[in-house]
Amino acid sequence: MGYGLMEASKEGDMYSFGILVLEMLTRLHSEGSGFVPITYLEDAESKGAVCLDGSPPAYHFDKGSGEGVNSWIVFLEGGGWCSDVSSCLERKDTRLGSSKQMDMQSGFNGILNNQQDYNPDFYNWNRIKIRYCDGSSFTGDVEEVDPTNNLHFRGARIFEAVIKHLLAKGMENAENAILSGCSAGGLAAILNCDRFKSFLPNGARVKCVPDAGYFINVPDVSGTKHIENFYNGVVETHGSAKYLSKSCTSKYGAGLCFFPQYVAQDIATPIFVVNAAYDSWQIRNILIPSMADPHGSWKNCKENISNCTPDELDAVQGFREDFIKALSGVQNSPSKGMFIDSCYIHCQTGMQELWFNPDAPQLANTTIAKAVGDWFYERKPFQHIDCAFPCNPTCGKPVLNVKAHPEI
Repeated sequence: MGYGLMEASKEGDMYSFGILVLEMLTRLHSEGSGFVPITYLEDAESKGAVCLDGSPPAYHFDKGSGEGVNSWIVFLEGGGWCSDVSSCLERKDTRLGSSKQMDMQSGFNGILNNQQDYNPDFYNWNRIKIRYCDGSSFTGDVEEVDPTNNLHFRGARIFEAVIKHLLAKGMENAENAILSGCSAGGLAAILNCDRFKSFLPNGARVKCVPDAGYFINVPDVSGTKHIENFYNGVVETHGSAKYLSKSCTSKYGAGLCFFPQYVAQDIATPIFVVNAAYDSWQIRNILIPSMADPHGSWKNCKENISNCTPDELDAVQGFREDFIKALSGVQNSPSKGMFIDSCYIHCQTGMQELWFNPDAPQLANTTIAKAVGDWFYERKPFQHIDCAFPCNPTCGKPVLNVKAHPEI
């Protein structure tokens, strides 16, 4: 049995409710940020750039204005992965495997907000959200389609087709460009960062801002290499190796090169990592996956690390230490930036109350929005790692329902 959307398929109603709650929260806290209609890239089908079910890829596009007309943000949607045929079949008829199942409108909040008061540095840029329907963080490319299941593993083709389409829409004249994304989309922004830059004009300022995509390779609490085995399955199933870092794959197995810690040092394009050191998805799925906790003894701790017993908190603090060590490829470069807070959260740039808000998390008295803007425009560098939990009072209570992100 594969992993992928296992938890979501078991709890379909709860998963949908989590998505609804998340969308309601962001809607309530992002005045002025409208909903943007979906666009289907029908001609991508001829290139084989299709979702798991063979439907065309899709995106949402809110055009820039004024001084932002030649500046572009491409934001890659997240939503986990599928690691084998079984788990990809589970995704195939959901919004994460088919554009036929996607919402017709998407709220643009946080880094995609179109109001200066809520997104001061990027509000008037061209802002695009590419929907996620391939299950491989936009890295897969398998030519053959098994007629018994009709699954298409074409994430890398989707990425290229949509980017080339946007170039024809005006991005070929870009002066500034950012590739961003959340969760699996944040990982995609890391893995595709240099590739994105290669499509843009030589004179453009191009940088990447992955959010909650720095997944680390550590054993779970039972000592099992759960996430490493899972990523090996993703890479093998989707034929991702050819789109991963050549420098990395020449030294390690391709599955390891799906982890940012093994490729970050080789990324030539400037990159800014936004991530919680206590990433709630990673603690729930990498450190304490359900298979490592069959009796649910970690349940209270996983829901909120304030509830952890002393022994449980030791394990969580150990995860933070491993996370910081895994950032070495980012810390050792002046062109790279980072905002690593100690909140128990997963994904922050797309949530208005976390991106730019009086109550938003801060490091060095700086919000994520200001840190990213200062770094992008080279007003000042920003590389900060928060002190250990529970030291940061700006974290507040978790606002992201983790059920909105598929568990593995």
